[in-house]
Amino acid sequence: MNEQTTNTPKMLSILVRLSGIAGIGLALFALLAPLGVWAGFWDFRLGFTILRMAQPLVLWIIALCVISAIAVFLTGRSRNLDGQGKMLGITLASTLLAVIAWYIPNSYLPGEGVTIPPIHDITTDLDNPPEFVAVMPLRGSDSNTTDYGNWGEMTPERQAAMQREAYPDIVTQTFDEPADVVFDRALAAARDQGWEIVAAEPEEGRIEATATTFWFRFKDDVVIRIRESGETTYLDARSTSRVGMSDVGKNAARLRAFFDAL
Repeated sequence: MNEQTTNTPKMLSILVRLSGIAGIGLALFALLAPLGVWAGFWDFRLGFTILRMAQPLVLWIIALCVISAIAVFLTGRSRNLDGQGKMLGITLASTLLAVIAWYIPNSYLPGEGVTIPPIHDITTDLDNPPEFVAVMPLRGSDSNTTDYGNWGEMTPERQAAMQREAYPDIVTQTFDEPADVVFDRALAAARDQGWEIVAAEPEEGRIEATATTFWFRFKDDVVIRIRESGETTYLDARSTSRVGMSDVGKNAARLRAFFDAL
């Protein structure tokens, strides 16, 4: 009995150290991917490669950290354990860091069972998408085309059909207020989203902005078109990614959030 009492804290200490090293190491490795993109050391492709290298270990390390935390807690309840608070803090912090390492790449994936079409340009007007003007010089020669549906083997008709099926709620927004009132509301809503306003032309009823994602600093461009006809004001919006074949639903989600803000 005494031998078991002597060995248990030592084994527990080893388990805590392992979980701390694994959890903190995994988090630092995962954070290295976006930090390198932020600092300009590599592009998002290498960043995603780094994350893919870490993913097979994530769930195992999270399990190790959780088991370590439970072991510390239960051992502390049954005996007077020196340094219990410190060990519990290490295991809980390691668990949190490992979960962050899991969350970063998963934040770019659609929910389970959700089918996302391989498109990156979403608009409320599929027949006459709002056109980008002011952001064009900012996109660079390596960016995706803004010619709707004309990229790779895609066609405008095929892309429109994909969008209708996947995002039937992304449609023209209508308002009873005059165009100038809707314009002001739209501009305020765009700013509330944290977008960088590139152009605001009330006479043309056009707002252009750039949205930058947090982790990998992806830049997606948005154009808003506002037109008045009779007593109704029509607002169309378009969000398109500068890079990548598929946006995993981010552009549609961005437009939904903007419409909610309106």
